[in-house]
Amino acid sequence: MEYYAVHVWTGKEDEFAQRLSKLELFEGMVFVPKRTLSIRRAGKIKKIERPIFGGYVFLGIDSDGLTNEQRWALRRSNNFMRILPSTLSPQPIGEQDCRLIAHFMSFGKAADVSKVMFDDNDRIVVLEGALKGLEGSIVRVDRRKRRAKVQLDMCMNSFSIDLAFEVIAKPEKEVHNPS
Repeated sequence: MEYYAVHVWTGKEDEFAQRLSKLELFEGMVFVPKRTLSIRRAGKIKKIERPIFGGYVFLGIDSDGLTNEQRWALRRSNNFMRILPSTLSPQPIGEQDCRLIAHFMSFGKAADVSKVMFDDNDRIVVLEGALKGLEGSIVRVDRRKRRAKVQLDMCMNSFSIDLAFEVIAKPEKEVHNPS
């Protein structure tokens, strides 16, 4: 299976994906990887889901590639901008990009909050979640908002996204008390 990246209007990813999923040509092929974030508004914390790759929808197509009929269906859809790298000659995304998408899609509907702890040197240690395996890409940690900014490379572009984390307390060191 090959994956194609479709650039759509930012904020319209879900609407575009739902419209495509209703078409027989794209049934079961449309993916919008998402992340869960905790947002504090008026003193209340609310969990929301946002696309990981804002402005992009991914299509899983058989190894035959996009057909002309599928390309025209995409171009006629509202909020469509282009197929990467070019609408006239679409190419599947590379192997490294496929691994990154598969990493986020492995969490199901949305990548949930990661569980982390901080070691003695105040470095972040990821125990589980979407941040697992991306430790080397973390460029900034905001402990107050409980978010880690991760630098990702996708489709020959570099961008950063925020992923939420929850701090798990370090296990208390046992104090040996000779009695």
